[in-house]
Formats: sequence, structure tokens, C-alpha cells
Amino acid sequence: MSMRTNELDNRRMETMDEFFEHTIQDMYSAEKQALEAMPQLVQRVQSDQLRQALQVHQRESESQVTRLEQIARQIGIDPDGEVCLAMQGLIDEAQDLLDQLEDGPLADAAIIGAAQKMEHYEIASYGTARTLALQTGLMEVANLLETTLKEEKAADEKLTYIAMSSVNQKAVQQ
Repeated sequence: MSMRTNELDNRRMETMDEFFEHTIQDMYSAEKQALEAMPQLVQRVQSDQLRQALQVHQRESESQVTRLEQIARQIGIDPDGEVCLAMQGLIDEAQDLLDQLEDGPLADAAIIGAAQKMEHYEIASYGTARTLALQTGLMEVANLLETTLKEEKAADEKLTYIAMSSVNQKAVQQ
């Protein structure tokens, strides 16, 4: 398996604290990238229910960025230390897919799929960060990360509900 290094920082991590700091910076980058990409997804959406869910989650993501900045201050790091290559790839993949689709129910289904891929990455990352915070005794930080983790899981569940209750049915009938 090939591992890509982040161009911003080629130093090796040697401690759990360094890994935790890297994880927080990676998530900060992921959230900022997702926030930047979200308006382009929302613009393509035809389903009012999906548009509203994405807009609500966009506001939650803004709060999550603020929460990550708070965590970075508490642990004494700059939140801008990494570039999340995974989120970069997920956003590029979503754009490539949407470039192949006309606006409508099928594009809405694809947007849900792309958004859920991003949510699943964030769920995995926030779960990891929360566990690291717990294991290093950062209880307040762990609680902040748990709040975000719950929000990400709820957003994923909402997207599944929208897909199953309306969007995917319309795409099948298209």
C-alpha cells in the first residue's frame, strides 16, 4: 500500500500526542474543504428536502469548525497544520460524478451518495479523535468531539432517510 505524505509537513510522528494533533488538523482541513464544496452541491440539488438537509448540515459544519478551533487552542496547536487528502479526493470524485449527470433525481441520488461518503469519513475520523482524546485524558476535548460525532451520524441518517423515502424512488422512475 502506497502512503502519500502531506507536502506541508514531512516530519515523522513519534507520540500519541502528535498523532492526535495531526488528527485534529486533518479534520479541520476536511471540514473547511467540505464547507467550501457544499454550496456547489446545494446548487445542483433539485429536491427541496435534500437542499434543506444539506443547508442545515452546512451550518452544523460551521459550528464544527469553531469546535475544532476551540480544541486546537486547548491543546496548543494551529488548526491549519495539515491538508486532508482524503476529503480532497472525495470532493474531486463527487465533482467528476456530477459532471456526468444532468440535474434531476439521479443527480440528487448521486449527491446523497457523495455527501454520505464525506460523512462516513468524518464519522471515522471523529470517532478516532474522540478515542485518542479519551485515552490521553482530554475529557473536555473528548466531549466536544463526541458532540460532533453525534451530529455527523445524525446527518448521515437524515441523508439515508431522504434517499430511501423520496430521492432514490424518483431516480428509479426517471
